[in-house]
Amino acid sequence: MLTLVGGVALSASQTDKRLRAIERQNPGVRTLAATTLFFVEAPSALPPNQRAQLEQLLGASASPAARTTAAAPDRTCVVVPRLGTISPWSSKATDIARLCGLAAAGRLERGVRYDIDGEVSDEAALSRGLADRMTETVLRTPDEAARLFDHAAPRPLRSLAVLGSDAAAGRAALEREPHLVVGA
Repeated sequence: MLTLVGGVALSASQTDKRLRAIERQNPGVRTLAATTLFFVEAPSALPPNQRAQLEQLLGASASPAARTTAAAPDRTCVVVPRLGTISPWSSKATDIARLCGLAAAGRLERGVRYDIDGEVSDEAALSRGLADRMTETVLRTPDEAARLFDHAAPRPLRSLAVLGSDAAAGRAALEREPHLVVGA
């Protein structure tokens, strides 16, 4: 996986709004900075000309130090699309890269690195303040984003018909076997 660093991910007002929400549960947090990261699933190193073309296409740099502050943050979190999914951005960006002759780049995905200064006392509240748990995953380091490109073997689809409006029975069936598709 290749990681490229983009620009500032949020406007000043968006960053301030997010910081205020986090501070309600984590009053020790002082500052928040958001930087766009691009993750590239590349089976091997890209040729220099293709890497430069990809960086130009994304408005990114391959050097993580290129866009970081002088002082190291107290904590870093990376918010990426929910693991096990392919985001709409990824689908479109990957198609565009292929049309630009960058098929060797493989799949592209985008995330946000949050640099946080101050003390975090409530991890769950921090995660809620940074990400939508329905569509995003919070990781501790950019290197963990390699999990975005995990390829799981397909599993057979099994279904269970739950008749009527007995929600408890449907819930119990899903708890026993979470990979079932429940239908009426």
